[in-house]
Amino acid sequence: MKLQLRDFTMVYDDVGQGSPLLFIHGYPLGRALWQPQIEALSQVARVIVPDLRGFGDSPAVAGKASMETYAADCAALLDALEIHEPVTLCGLSMGGYIAFAFWRAHAARVGQLILAATRALPDSAEQQENRLKAAALAEKEGAEAIARAMLPKMLSPKTQAEHPEIIAQTKQIMLNASVTGIVSALLGMRERPDSTPTLATITVPTLIVRGADDAFASAEEVAAMQAAIPGAQLAIIAGAGHLPNLEQPAVFNQAIKQFIGL
Repeated sequence: MKLQLRDFTMVYDDVGQGSPLLFIHGYPLGRALWQPQIEALSQVARVIVPDLRGFGDSPAVAGKASMETYAADCAALLDALEIHEPVTLCGLSMGGYIAFAFWRAHAARVGQLILAATRALPDSAEQQENRLKAAALAEKEGAEAIARAMLPKMLSPKTQAEHPEIIAQTKQIMLNASVTGIVSALLGMRERPDSTPTLATITVPTLIVRGADDAFASAEEVAAMQAAIPGAQLAIIAGAGHLPNLEQPAVFNQAIKQFIGL
């Protein structure tokens, strides 16, 4: 489905009925990342899955896209769908950064929060420099170069050894990202604020999900997030890296169902 939002046309899926679940994908991915969740969870809930600007089938908009911009896009989508009740908000990786921004701007619209494969800390100086290098690489060699550089880090050793179809699927999702979208997201993530002070303000039930082999969100950072968010639950998924929802979908989906009581 397509929807004109402010300065671009957002493409999204809206499947099922019942309590709304809004899934926000990571970088450099798209809504296709959530296909296992659409298939399983739309049987018991209303699953809303957008392509962020410049990713998947949503066209890019030139210029840096802040986490606040993406959050505003998601809020505008909920407005357009006339969803005014609090939603279960799930953000993965960059989607988690966006979820923090969404919480800061629209806390009343969040009934439950799921933070998957993400971190609260901002980029270090080295990470900021690496964002610029990645942006330059994307502009020079395209999404293919970004996928080639990131794929080995995204998936667990188990997935890489036993599931070539997941490797191929992840690569194809990455290749669907536009160069403008990639660069915009990199610049936005590079300048995102420290969300650590936000953690203690989160007053809704929260589930943190980490793949046991995640190379980006460390066990120490995730434990610190759990300690800082009042009453937060933690699910560690074995045999998964940075994409636990795709690598171990049955376990991921069950964790969500149990958390939200479906």
